[in-house]
Amino acid sequence: MSESSVGVSQLQSNIEQKVIRILLIEDDVAEARLIKEILQNFNLNQFSLTHVTRLQNGLNRLKQEHFDLILLDLTLPDSQGLASVELIVQNFAHLPIVVLTNTNDNQQAIEAVRQGAQDYLVKRKINIDVLVRSIQYAIERQKASDLLRETNENLMNQIQQKTAELMKAKEINHIQSELVSMFSHDFRSPLTTVLSCAELLQNKSDRLNEEKKVYLFQMLRNASKNMVQLLDEVLLVGQTDADTFRCNLTPLNLELFCLELVEQLQFNADKKQIQIVFDVQGEIKQSAWDEGLLRHILGNLLANAIKYSPDGKQIKFDLIPQSQVMVFRIQDWGIGIPEEYHQNLFQPFHRASNVGRIPGTGLGLAIVKSCVETHQGEIKIDSQVNEGTTVTVTLPLL
Repeated sequence: MSESSVGVSQLQSNIEQKVIRILLIEDDVAEARLIKEILQNFNLNQFSLTHVTRLQNGLNRLKQEHFDLILLDLTLPDSQGLASVELIVQNFAHLPIVVLTNTNDNQQAIEAVRQGAQDYLVKRKINIDVLVRSIQYAIERQKASDLLRETNENLMNQIQQKTAELMKAKEINHIQSELVSMFSHDFRSPLTTVLSCAELLQNKSDRLNEEKKVYLFQMLRNASKNMVQLLDEVLLVGQTDADTFRCNLTPLNLELFCLELVEQLQFNADKKQIQIVFDVQGEIKQSAWDEGLLRHILGNLLANAIKYSPDGKQIKFDLIPQSQVMVFRIQDWGIGIPEEYHQNLFQPFHRASNVGRIPGTGLGLAIVKSCVETHQGEIKIDSQVNEGTTVTVTLPLL
């Protein structure tokens, strides 16, 4: 079996078993007949080819019928060059376009892809392998592009929805300018990652190996998670500012709850070779707690201790029962907090000057303080630069 027939066989197995409807916009009848013959030699049952000789005729057919792909000649009686691509993209952005031309112009090929085409073929070089592979890849690239566009639209809808919820909260106006400033800074980085990866996957997919594609999709997922986490934190700040937090008490095995929380966070700590040492210093009385508030408080403080500790350090988490209160003490030996920042530690959007490139929004401690106060407790922080931080949370036994 020849190399060409092997390639065709592989393409046949890859293309979905359905009729692919193609609109060919080509004024040269001989060229159109050649393309039809090529597809017939492959398997005509998998392709339904509709041929028109003018761009306007093609646009009319696109309005009336469903097509999976457009083969577009760049030299037409009623349209010349990339203007044809631009016009189709403006009206039918969801359809993949494969451009056909008589010239091997790399610059024009790049510009065609930038304007929305999925591929670019030189007519004299078209054969069965080249044409069918181009059709397949163009359709798959368009699917990936549509998926990314839908993901971005969903993400923007989430942003609009949660921003609307924030704006409804009373007394939110006094943090509005800080919110805009934070979004413009912290939201820009993951959003730029999403847009860059999307552009690479759309425009250079055929030149990327599978490892690179997996890496780009992982970057997309991580950036999306970062944006969702940022939105969730902003929403929590809006709730605390609007006094919508409530304390819903239920019986809770406090020691078991803290052990499970440590186990969950130890996974992230292991990446930095950090050990979380949990210790109960006394007998715990049966009491009621708001599990959600407690998870926000302790989870955030332990995550901060991990984030701001150098690799190989230790974190102590002590549970200290007293007669009327429970004391939670979390101590790390990390970078610490400069003294001039202590007074604003619990204000939204405030971060110390020594955090460097360590990611964060400056919202965590503001959320923690609101949760502590909702649970009728107190929080204190003792910290020195390069010596570490000790956070003490005191909550009443209810």
